[in-house]
Amino acid sequence: MSQLANQYGAINLSQGFPNFPVDEQLLQISERLLRENIHQYTPMAGLPSLLEKIAKLTLLHYQRKINSITEIVVTAGATQGIYTAINTFVNKGEEVIILDPSYDSYEPSVLMAGGVPVRISLNDDYSPDFNRIEAALSTKTKMIIVNNPHNPTGRIWTDAEFEAFELLLEKHPQVLILGDEVYEYISFSHPHISFHTRPKLIDRTIIASSFGKSLHVTGWKVGYLIAPEKLMTEIKNVHQFLVFSVNSLSQHVISDYLDVVDFNAISKMYLQKRDLFRQLIKDSRFELLPCDGTYFQLMSYRNISTHNDVDFSRELVTKHGVAAIPLSVFYKDGTDNKVLRFCFAKTDKTLIAAAEKLNRI
Repeated sequence: MSQLANQYGAINLSQGFPNFPVDEQLLQISERLLRENIHQYTPMAGLPSLLEKIAKLTLLHYQRKINSITEIVVTAGATQGIYTAINTFVNKGEEVIILDPSYDSYEPSVLMAGGVPVRISLNDDYSPDFNRIEAALSTKTKMIIVNNPHNPTGRIWTDAEFEAFELLLEKHPQVLILGDEVYEYISFSHPHISFHTRPKLIDRTIIASSFGKSLHVTGWKVGYLIAPEKLMTEIKNVHQFLVFSVNSLSQHVISDYLDVVDFNAISKMYLQKRDLFRQLIKDSRFELLPCDGTYFQLMSYRNISTHNDVDFSRELVTKHGVAAIPLSVFYKDGTDNKVLRFCFAKTDKTLIAAAEKLNRI
């Protein structure tokens, strides 16, 4: 869709990355450190100062005390972390439950490990369907992936849903959890509930986080995994020969930047953008769906067209000058509910211009 947007000169609200400048403080730190002697390999698991600050960040936001030496690894983006976690623990023929609509890297990572992806659709309101999940769980199940806050829907799990999940997994102690929490610092309607705060699950959970998403530097490709030492030891064995270590400059810069950045301000900034976009669109023919977190807004075009979502998204670019992502591509079975995903991690000017075009449809 980004390529199509470039071809037709459309406003790109499809791919999930910000188009506004990064924090000036981050640039100043980058410029200062660039000329220092920091351009060789860092330790395999990550820059020690960065690992320590990740541990402090986790304690501050989730009241979870973790060992910076034995329970964290810095990865070349969360996607590499997710791939590493899956390929560390999933063996040939073992099953991994994926909740659809889902991020597109999950299934290929499972297939590369020789595993079997088991795709299960969420409910119509994008809440977890625990009856379907329970029916899919078996002795072959090795892992279940939970993305929260959720891309592409923007939904956040409730405490009651976590409790139901905990009861369900008590019956299947062999199942590991991969918690994809890359949008953890972007929540609106209610606070993000992290696996970090679930003592019944934490001993078998690997949590993926992303500085790229949290700090608006997606191109730096820096993320991290947190897991109990017994799991992290095995993860590092794979990480060492897959990446060895993440680029040193980014790690040093982020380490220093964590001393000054306010993660609460990040959520407030995206809340303002969400509310601006929703206000601009509210009188259009599109139907706004709930958005609890992330920087994605789902909109139904059911009142506009009967075309399938792929065709309508192409028409949106070629005829109306705005690019979005059709939701069906996030489903294994191509479920089409006439819904598109729009990214509002854009400048106010971009959002206003896009809304003007959408309101004319």
